[in-house]
Amino acid sequence: MKTVGRQGIAMYRERQVVDMKKGNVIGDNSIDTVYITAEKTPDSPFWVNIMIVVQDGRTNQYTQIPLKQNQGYNPTLFLGDFTGDRVEDIMVVMDTGGSGGMLNAYVFAYRGSQFRPLFDSDVFNDLFKYRVFYLDYYKAQVNSYTTNQKFIIDLTTRGRQYLSEIYYPNGKLKKPIQGFVSGLSGLYPVDFDRNGTCELLAYQNIAGQYNADRLGYVQTTMKWNGQVFAPEVQNVVVFGGDIS
Repeated sequence: MKTVGRQGIAMYRERQVVDMKKGNVIGDNSIDTVYITAEKTPDSPFWVNIMIVVQDGRTNQYTQIPLKQNQGYNPTLFLGDFTGDRVEDIMVVMDTGGSGGMLNAYVFAYRGSQFRPLFDSDVFNDLFKYRVFYLDYYKAQVNSYTTNQKFIIDLTTRGRQYLSEIYYPNGKLKKPIQGFVSGLSGLYPVDFDRNGTCELLAYQNIAGQYNADRLGYVQTTMKWNGQVFAPEVQNVVVFGGDIS
């Protein structure tokens, strides 16, 4: 984090303001302004050197918050209270643009005269570990080792051609098949308890034989426990099929 004085957002004239929100993020009951600034690549919606800039509503001083992963598509801001202290925190999300539909995301809170990270998508991806494998009789199993849960996905809605490539007519697998769970592919602030404090709702893609072979999503609700965003509830969401 770097404080850059009162020169104003014009000092970033080689950069562009990609998004802007107003709220009480410093906690002194003034209305602060939060910007995402970045440099745009020629003839592309891809942004590089993405940074958060906060203007203190009381002093007009500007503070930079650098991002570990600082390039991507469609960077957006959300301001909301994730910790229950009635001060808004800063959430930024950007798409990586890869084939897996993954994104980078961060949440920052003002603590001890500086902005500190509460959530980092790289840390999330390292923490949540899975195993996906196909079972006999048109099923797949997802093991979530972080929450110590298993989920069974019914594959019978996938269609006859898909299943015939994987299974014998008696329902037995032709060969072992391993799938995988992607890194973070969606992150949403949701106030489930309607108490003014937001939880994080994370999505991760469940893939079968390849990225586009989508079996569903792992959906994890996380709540701030004073130290980290801890998982409260984890579910698997699957796609419906036609009623025959």
